[in-house]
Amino acid sequence: MPIAAAVLSCLIVGTTDGDTLTARCDAAAGQLEQTIRVRLAEIDAPEKAQPFGERSRQRLAQICFRQRAEVAPLPGSAGLDRYGRTVARVTCSGVDANADQVRAGMAWVFDRYARDLTLYDLQAAARRARVGLWADAEPVTPWQWRADRRAGRERP
Repeated sequence: MPIAAAVLSCLIVGTTDGDTLTARCDAAAGQLEQTIRVRLAEIDAPEKAQPFGERSRQRLAQICFRQRAEVAPLPGSAGLDRYGRTVARVTCSGVDANADQVRAGMAWVFDRYARDLTLYDLQAAARRARVGLWADAEPVTPWQWRADRRAGRERP
């Protein structure tokens, strides 16, 4: 069942990777408590097998795991991506998880879907400071890494 585009009050019960969480959300009027998978909107973190993939997941877990969170689904397409995840801005104990992942160099701004232009400033600052994935001389975006894998071009 799709989630309505209202802000949800949730407990984060899992982190799949640097941009995906599992949340147990409080019951809304007339609904039951539900567990949902949440894709952090406007960012793309390294894949698990990619350099910094596990560190990105760990960073997101450090911010959000077992924390209360406000999950604000994006409007449109019932707020779901093609994998059935709720696409949202997530605030864990007062920390904007989407922005924090970019600020810490644990995710890229996902150009294709970005609407919050301040994320680009955070990314530029992280890159200048060479934090997180920006410490790598030639970091590969997750979307390029996935395309290379599909085309049979393996990257280290």
